[in-house]
Amino acid sequence: MSRQDRFLKACRKQDVDCTPIWLMRQAGRYLREYRDVRQSHSFLEMCKTPELAVEVTLQPIRRFDLDAAIIFSDILLPLECMGIGLEFSDGEGPVLHNPLRTAEDVERMRAIDPETDLSYVLKALEMARTELNGIVPLIGFAGAPFTLASYAIEGGGSRNYIETKKMMYTEPASFHLLMEKLTDMVIAYLNAQVRHGAQAVQVFDSWVGTLSSTDYETFVLPHMKRLLASLEPSAPHIHFALGVSHMLKLVGSAGADVVGIDWRTPLDEAWKKMGLKKAVQGNLDPALLFGSSQHLVASVHDILERAGNRNGHVFNLGHGIFPATPIDNVSLLIKSVHSGSARP
Repeated sequence: MSRQDRFLKACRKQDVDCTPIWLMRQAGRYLREYRDVRQSHSFLEMCKTPELAVEVTLQPIRRFDLDAAIIFSDILLPLECMGIGLEFSDGEGPVLHNPLRTAEDVERMRAIDPETDLSYVLKALEMARTELNGIVPLIGFAGAPFTLASYAIEGGGSRNYIETKKMMYTEPASFHLLMEKLTDMVIAYLNAQVRHGAQAVQVFDSWVGTLSSTDYETFVLPHMKRLLASLEPSAPHIHFALGVSHMLKLVGSAGADVVGIDWRTPLDEAWKKMGLKKAVQGNLDPALLFGSSQHLVASVHDILERAGNRNGHVFNLGHGIFPATPIDNVSLLIKSVHSGSARP
């Protein structure tokens, strides 16, 4: 079986020769070749220049025996197109200059056409797909509506998400309108990505773990169900929600083909909570890549044993790879996953 087949077959719960692996943020700062490109270009310039985005997308595929590539981009780019000022500050992360705080702010957000407003991402997908030439599949992605809403309301990252929850609790109609607009955008954007070369898509819900299960069911789940049901079915869709150990069953009910699991819940427990008919992705703690090789390998084998060579497991980290991660441990991780999961 080729690397081209392994990841997509696992997403569809089909037989594979070994467990496939890719890493969230695999195209990023832990690679020297990424830092070399970054010295000459801003982050947004790299995202908006297809040639640079493709180069960064391919860097980890050239270096490692990974089973999928993921396009280099950022989840916040569509918010800029919808009328929110976006800036990336070195060391401080994204800053959104005109955060949404009122019903009027939400109503002013414009609908976008991905074919024109985000054409540079779609062009990068086409170019990357050509450059990959069937070696591995290409993953597209977008932010989930709640995470995008949180960024848009807070104006950046947050510890407690007070402004987001304040809108939820005091102006629920405005919050649902915002979620509806963002859901429409993500559906159109991800389906456009599939048309332009993405063979699977992932929805990142990085901040949804700040909600209670009741609030998730009320304010988020209906929108996620509509989103996932509206995606092009030919490309498997992965739903990664961070910090949702307290509501895994609800997250699993949203309807994704594959559910990403963070490192906080053992893989077998998470899989059972969601139902074994669902494919799963995960879930090594990215900090384990800073430990000893012996501990890393033992941790990989523990996850593989919990998966039990069951069809439908894609190995990944429980969150994105850290910038200072040792390269040798990344290589060891990939080798350990493939060798430790080889089917007879």
